[in-house]
Parts: sequence; structure tokens; C-alpha cells
Amino acid sequence: MTIPKDNSQLENARRLRREMTPHERKLWYLFLRKYPVKIYKQRIIGRFIIDFYCASARLVIELDGSRHYEPQGRAYDSERSAFLTALGLEVLRFSNGDIDRNFHSVCEQIDTTIQQRLHCPLSHLR
Repeated sequence: MTIPKDNSQLENARRLRREMTPHERKLWYLFLRKYPVKIYKQRIIGRFIIDFYCASARLVIELDGSRHYEPQGRAYDSERSAFLTALGLEVLRFSNGDIDRNFHSVCEQIDTTIQQRLHCPLSHLR
């Protein structure tokens, strides 16, 4: 399935790449940037800008700050996750607290999920 892209979001995605949050920067520079499988930051999928995306594993990685836990943020995240899942993508969500307190575990979970999805070709069809 082709991943749709709303090019009207391009400037916003570029800005978000330049202005990553401290937690996004930590995950990117200490783990994802040199990961052996290509991972993109601030990727456009549909009308949404995804924090991190591994196309080969069809995996979305989202970091959630405090606004994601407010009612409006929860509703938006639910809509977004439903859209992404309908495309056959898996969504991993981590809180900023997870990055602060359990960084090694977050990295292990990302690695395990990518490896499972790469080595089990049908896993993205769930």
C-alpha cells in the first residue's frame, strides 16, 4: 500500500526537523540516527507529521509530551493512530518520561519491534 503524503505540510515538517524537542533530540542522536535500518524524522504521512518513521518495518514512533494527555490531545492521537493503523503501520508511543527514566528500555522495544517486523513479512498486515 502506498503511503499518502500531504505536501502542504512540508514547510511545517522541515521546521519540526530543525526544532526537535529535547526528548526527540535525545532519541534521534543517541539511538535512531545511526540505527542500521533507515529511520526518518518528522515524516509526513497523510495530513500528519510523524515524529519518527521506519519505512522498511512500516513502524511509526511517537514521543508524547504533556499536551498528548489532555482530552483534545488524546482525541487527536486516537484519530491519528487509527489512520496510521489502517495503512498497515504499527504505532509505538512513548512518553517524554519514558525517554528520561527508561531510555534503554525504549531503545530495546524499538529495536525488537523493528526486527520482528522485518523478519516476519506478514506482521505489517495485522
